[in-house]
Amino acid sequence: MSQTLAHQQEISMTWAELHIDARTLAKQLKNIAPWKGIIAITRGGLIPAALIAQELNIRLIETICISSYEDKSAGIYAKQSEPELIKTVDGNGQGFLLIDDLVDSGKTASLVKALLPEAHLATLYAKPAGKAYANSFVKEIAQHQWVIFPWESKPT
Repeated sequence: MSQTLAHQQEISMTWAELHIDARTLAKQLKNIAPWKGIIAITRGGLIPAALIAQELNIRLIETICISSYEDKSAGIYAKQSEPELIKTVDGNGQGFLLIDDLVDSGKTASLVKALLPEAHLATLYAKPAGKAYANSFVKEIAQHQWVIFPWESKPT
């Protein structure tokens, strides 16, 4: 974890941590309901959705596509914009898991929950400003921390 601003930190998540946390989340979700399928919130939710689908033996995976960062590669300097809905799914989400990597400010989660009010929103990580939108999550991350996921970093 490197300190880059007085009150901003970057955390690099490893593949191993991600797999462990996805399995933990899947265990939480297993007995909540007989899930019809998963709706991954792209792009961050794609890999967690695949891992959770594997753990829960779910084959139906849909996507809802939303853009909410102007330049995510800027790390802690990335500017969050108003969520832009690119693609949605039919229905109200009943019986579906909505999967994302992280709920940050809650803007994206709020939009998705308004579109799919019956879906169960599950994220690996939640920050204080957005965690009220998540029905399930594994770990809380401090609001000032920026998580760099393995798929966002270049191999060294």
